[in-house]
Parts: sequence; C-alpha cells; structure tokens
Amino acid sequence: MELILITNNPKQATKAEDCGIDRVMVDLEIIGKEKRQKYLDTVISKHSLSDITKIRKNIKKTKLLVRVNPLNINSEREIDEVINRGADIIMLPMFTTAKEVKTFISIINTRVIVNLLLETPQALVRVDNILKIKGIDEIHIGLNDLHLGMGLKFMFEILSGGIVEYLSKKIVANDIKFGFGGVGRLKEGLPLDPKLILSEHFRLKSTMVILSRDFHRNSMTGNQLIDEIDLKMEVENLRNYWESLSLLSEIELENNKLLLNDIINNNICDKEC
Repeated sequence: MELILITNNPKQATKAEDCGIDRVMVDLEIIGKEKRQKYLDTVISKHSLSDITKIRKNIKKTKLLVRVNPLNINSEREIDEVINRGADIIMLPMFTTAKEVKTFISIINTRVIVNLLLETPQALVRVDNILKIKGIDEIHIGLNDLHLGMGLKFMFEILSGGIVEYLSKKIVANDIKFGFGGVGRLKEGLPLDPKLILSEHFRLKSTMVILSRDFHRNSMTGNQLIDEIDLKMEVENLRNYWESLSLLSEIELENNKLLLNDIINNNICDKEC
C-alpha cells in the first residue's frame, strides 16, 4: 500500500520521507474547486508551482505527485512547468471524457507517470471507453467530488453503494493500479473505523491511499508534524495492520465489508431519514 501525504511544506515532506511515506502530493488544483466545495469542511489548497521546486529539493526516495488543474487552455504550459520542476507523477482531476484523457496523456508524452483522478459521474459512466486508452498508469477514485456530482449527502455512500467495487473490478481487469479516498489514524474511528476502510482497500486490490487530515491532525507546519505527532509510529501501525489483512479469509473480508456498509448506511439514514 502506497501512502500519500498532501503538503507544500518542505519540513513535512522531509518528515514524511523519514517516516516511510511513499508519496508527497502538491495540489495545484484551484479551477472550479471553490465553487464545488464552497459549503463543505474541506481544505482548498493554496499550493503553487514554486512549492514543487522546494519539495523536490527535500525528498529523494519519496515520489513527488502533483495534481494539476482540470484541462484548460493553459494545461500544456502548466504540465510542462510541473515536469520541469521535478514531478514524478501528475494527476488529472475532474475529467469527463476519453478525449480529455487522451489529450492529457499526449501532453505528458511518457515523461512522467500518468495518474487519473476519477471523480465525475460522466467519467464513471464512460469508464469502459476511458480504460481502453493506452498510457494510463494509475487511477485514484475521488470519493468527495464524485459523491457531490451524484447529489449524495455522505461521501462514503460511494463505497457502500458498490460504485467503488464496480470501478475497481474494471480497473484491475485492465491491469492498472488504483486507489481511492483517504484514511485516518487507526485509533480514531469516527465517523468510520479506518481498519474497516483499509480492509475494503485490501479486498478490492487497491494499492494507494491518501492520509487524511485526521491522520496528521490537520497540522499546518513542519514543526507540528514533528513535535506533536509520532508520524513514524502511526505509519508503522497502518502498515502492520495492512500486513495482517493478508491473513484474513475471503469470508472475513466480506464480513468486514458488510459491517462497514451497515455503519455507512446508518450515517446515511441519520442524514436522510
């Protein structure tokens, strides 16, 4: 399981690498994001191109992932700049068509790893045509914007409703690595138990997950991450639990899925019933 930490703080990036986190993500996406998530408790990043250069200088083994803006008239210039500043992986958000994916892959032209953030209902419906395109290295299923696009109240209904499983089977069948959503620290189970979420990652053959704000207590500075959080221990706890999932039978994994679905559906009922 590859762990992803979103930050533009060089100290946090260094700490992440020291603790065995696989990827640091700089988030440049801003176009349309504030409008989509205006009333939600989400973080809209204020990262910049210069942050890529700073982070690149502070990490060696950890991969640098950059989320760019949705395709627009400036995409080629933005992507070239991101690559020139040292990105290893570039993520495309909010695409809706196979044509957009083809354009994105063409601009990258095998220079870095291609990551698609599948988070629109249109991309969900068109997934078969999208997966036929050559050059897709990996896909992350974005639960937040996908649930918004589908008019749902609770983000994890995408998981309990079978959408993630539907997509995962198609993605895995095309031999493309994938991940979805985020995960918090194992000892914090509200509103959902991270262990049950990780169990679903394992069952569905996901290999990537973003460390949520709960994981690092929404720390904003490198010193907070170093002084207030035992990040290395939290990462080790997560990895040890991930290894333990390999000992579970298919029936046990299925039971974990059903338990998670019950918890999610109870949350939905609290919001909708």
